[in-house]
Amino acid sequence: MKPLVSILIGAYNAQDWIGYTLESAVAQTWPRKEIIVVDDGSTDETAQIARRFGSKEVKVISTKNGGLSAAQNVAYRQSQGDYLQFLDADDLLAPDKIERQLAALTPSDGGRILLSSPWAPFFYRTRHASFVRNSVWEDLTPLEWLLRKLGENLHMQNATWLVSRELAEAAGPWDEALHYDQDGDYFTRVLMACERTRFVPETGIFYRMTGMNRISYIGNSDTKKESLLRSMKLHINCLLSLEDSERTRRACVTYLQNWYHNFYPDRPDLVEEMQKMARELRGQLEEPRLRRKYAWMEPIFGWKAAKSAQSALPQFKVSCLRHWDRAMYLLESKAAPQHMPSLTSSSNG
Repeated sequence: MKPLVSILIGAYNAQDWIGYTLESAVAQTWPRKEIIVVDDGSTDETAQIARRFGSKEVKVISTKNGGLSAAQNVAYRQSQGDYLQFLDADDLLAPDKIERQLAALTPSDGGRILLSSPWAPFFYRTRHASFVRNSVWEDLTPLEWLLRKLGENLHMQNATWLVSRELAEAAGPWDEALHYDQDGDYFTRVLMACERTRFVPETGIFYRMTGMNRISYIGNSDTKKESLLRSMKLHINCLLSLEDSERTRRACVTYLQNWYHNFYPDRPDLVEEMQKMARELRGQLEEPRLRRKYAWMEPIFGWKAAKSAQSALPQFKVSCLRHWDRAMYLLESKAAPQHMPSLTSSSNG
């Protein structure tokens, strides 16, 4: 019998997107699937829209608001699948994503192979999504995957993974105390439990860019900054547990440097903690530098104001692009329905 796949969706105030996400889940070409939506105390129409998909395949559970990790844990406890597909409430799966990933397994593979796939960001129109290859888009050991992630500032969007129940049991539950990089923490533990990753091309997921209200936006949140540093420590400890060498220590210092600007100078306690970590890794962190187009602001307005501008103006640009794409999407939708692109023709690299 074909394995059962559980598609697990945690949703909070996702009324604008949950219908599209569920359509992509229901449309999966893999025949044996269950879809579990956990409405995490939404105050909008998320639960009502999700229940319109109610069937033998789709189950909707409403809970008090507990955060993303709590919702994922509820969904996992309700699931029966041999494999787990975690999916954010605003992202989309390519129709053959699960089928192609499971087809990549061989008879000799056990439950410790972690399956991945391409991903691409988009606003509203998936046909404009661009799949750009990077160095983790291939089969890798846990050591090589973490080394490249930390050293090259890369990641694999969480819905790209297809996780066996054996790996999920070994990794343990999502950390409900985290409020940022919950998926980074969880999938690092999944990765540590696997034998190796297997990258499956020509399918994947579409990651919706929804603006500054998304979970992955840090802003000035002290809670998110503290959660991020906790997750970063886990990543570093995991990599060093696999190999404590000059190259892995160098990757860890690079990782700290790449995220240093999120803490400097507003959280001097966390800055000092990161500097101490870098020294223990036989490295040092440099003061974050402003990009050239913002550096002129520093002598006039001060470093903090220039840093804020460097952070806010790109967000404003993205917001303008998102509004433009929405307008084009609405115009095009009146003329013809939207279809997901062929990943074979859309992928770059």
